[in-house]
Amino acid sequence: MPKVLIADKMSPRAAEIFRERGVEVDEKPGLDKDELAAIIGHYDGLAVRSSTKATAKLLEAAGNLKVIGRAGIGIDNIDLAAATNHGIVVMNTPFGNSITTAEHAIAMMFSLARQIPDANASTHAGKWEKSGFMGVELAGKSLGIVGCGNIGSIVADRAQGLKMRVLAFDPYLSAERAKEMGVTKLELDEVLKRADFITLHTPLTDKTRNIIDERALGLMKKGARIINCARGGLIDEVALKKALESGHIAGAALDVFAQEPATDNPLFGTPNLIATPHLGASTTEAQVNVAIQVAEQMADYLLTGGVTNALNMPSMTAEEAPRLQPYMALARQIGGFAGQLTRNGVTKVTIEYEGHVAGLNTRPLTAVVLEGLLKPILESVNMVNAPVIARERDIDVSEVVHEREGDYHTLIRLTVTTDAQTRTVAGTLFSNRAPRIVEVHGVSLEAELSDHMLYIINDDRPALWGRWGPLWANMISILPPSILADHKRAVTQSL
Repeated sequence: MPKVLIADKMSPRAAEIFRERGVEVDEKPGLDKDELAAIIGHYDGLAVRSSTKATAKLLEAAGNLKVIGRAGIGIDNIDLAAATNHGIVVMNTPFGNSITTAEHAIAMMFSLARQIPDANASTHAGKWEKSGFMGVELAGKSLGIVGCGNIGSIVADRAQGLKMRVLAFDPYLSAERAKEMGVTKLELDEVLKRADFITLHTPLTDKTRNIIDERALGLMKKGARIINCARGGLIDEVALKKALESGHIAGAALDVFAQEPATDNPLFGTPNLIATPHLGASTTEAQVNVAIQVAEQMADYLLTGGVTNALNMPSMTAEEAPRLQPYMALARQIGGFAGQLTRNGVTKVTIEYEGHVAGLNTRPLTAVVLEGLLKPILESVNMVNAPVIARERDIDVSEVVHEREGDYHTLIRLTVTTDAQTRTVAGTLFSNRAPRIVEVHGVSLEAELSDHMLYIINDDRPALWGRWGPLWANMISILPPSILADHKRAVTQSL
């Protein structure tokens, strides 16, 4: 029975679902890094929110860990590269708190527009400053959304309901999708120049860190307002403080900060700043949703191999996983067969899927082909890190899908190009789902794959086979050879 550790506080539904699915679970929130490192090796899965840090050092001690589930979106607390190197799948739950986070961004925008926090504090202090908190309407204003994915698109929908004009910057937003959403797609600089309000909904990456810096703030309209309920680090906080103090930016509403917990931040004390302690996902509904989703996803992976919302591995539903298993075995063996024949540096890999397999989810199959191919030279390679290793080694990997059937109902053909030559291996599944090699270097054959095989390439000349007779007799106890030739070469396979 797989075993999971819930290391952060989350809804009790997570533990209930694990137990209902047949997964053993321990709930131990609040462990320090040494306590966690001492026990992590006993677990197949680790479920966290944002408090627990899954560092490279911790993962070194996680010898049995197969999956980390983040109940939420951001994975700043998980070393994704280290997890990938160890073959640990990292999942998040990007949809569980989307509405909650989008609503918080809208609430922050209202608070900025009408100065609600300051007015509230003033009234509690016994003042009645009715004319001291002049606001602005949202209707008719332009809202610039930086990052128009799941949460950003919900914000766009809500803003349109407020009769706002929505401008969007997102390199991955197609023109068709923008039209469908009713937003105007622009480059970032244009969004900054034209928007009355800016809201950020993009992940924190090397490219997006400080995306709103001194230059970007300078491009914004005088009197514009900015909201960040996404990730800390997207805004240069020192530059924002200067822009707020100068009056160029009329106000900012931040739910996230570069360093959290944010107990000493350069922005604190700035009069036109609204700050909340990372409340984007803090609703009862969102906490239950992400707990349910992370438990279901982790249980699917541990029990069936299904992969949902993984950040370092192709997705494969729990329903797909059993159907793909025989094809994954074939793909891994084809890759391993080719890998053992490869002696030079690989420069290009082409994987062709033909017939029935072409209609399946081929991305996991490509990952296991690469795992098998690289395994003879890299023992640490696995299905999770194989595509990353291929990229790091500048190996050009491509997939080709042929839905038509050829000589076989289903076929996977692997072509490996090295510094010295090009090799091709193709395999299929027979009716009993047993993997078979059916082509090597353009020569047709039929070879049932097994743990130990003898593979020989020789000139196609009479009597050459007979010279090997004593070897077969003295050293090989089981001999179902397959010898086929193209009148130039002969391929001999034997167990």
